Amino acid sequence: MTTVMNRMIPLYRSAQIPIGKILSRTTPFRRYSGFKIDNIDHFVITVKDINKTCDFYSKVLGMDVTTFKGNRKALSFGSQKINIHEHGKEFEPKADLPTPGSADVCFITSENLNSVIKHLQKCNVTITEGPVERTGATGPITSVYFRDPDNNLIEISNY
Repeated sequence: MTTVMNRMIPLYRSAQIPIGKILSRTTPFRRYSGFKIDNIDHFVITVKDINKTCDFYSKVLGMDVTTFKGNRKALSFGSQKINIHEHGKEFEPKADLPTPGSADVCFITSENLNSVIKHLQKCNVTITEGPVERTGATGPITSVYFRDPDNNLIEISNY
C-alpha cells in the first residue's frame, strides 16, 4: 500500500488524481456537492446605526435603500442586495456572532477608478489603499479600499 500511495500522491498534487481516489476505493472524491451555486442574491451586514449605513451606501456608493417585510432595510444594486441588521436587534436566523465592522466586500464598477476616487474625496471618504492591482473572481482588477461607518472594509474595483 505504501508503494501505491507514494506513486499516487504526486499525481494528486499535480491534480491528475482526485484525493478521493487515493484515500478511499469505496467513496469517490467529489469536486461538486451535487448542485451548483449560480450567484449571490443577498448577504447581511450587522451595523450600529441603520440610518447612518443607509445614508453612506446611498450617497457614497449610489445604492438604493429599500424597505421590505415591515420596516426592514436593504441596500440594492444590480440584481443583488445587502440586508441590514441593527446590532442587538437582528432577525432570525442570524449569524452566530453578528458583529458590526466584520465585513470585507469587493464591489465591481464599470466607472473609471479616477472618477470613483474623486467622488470618494467629495464625500470625505478616506481611501486607505489604492489604486492597487489585485486578483478578482474572473481576473486581474484594480482596486481602491476604504471603510464604511462601521469600519467594514469596502473595495471598489474594475476589470
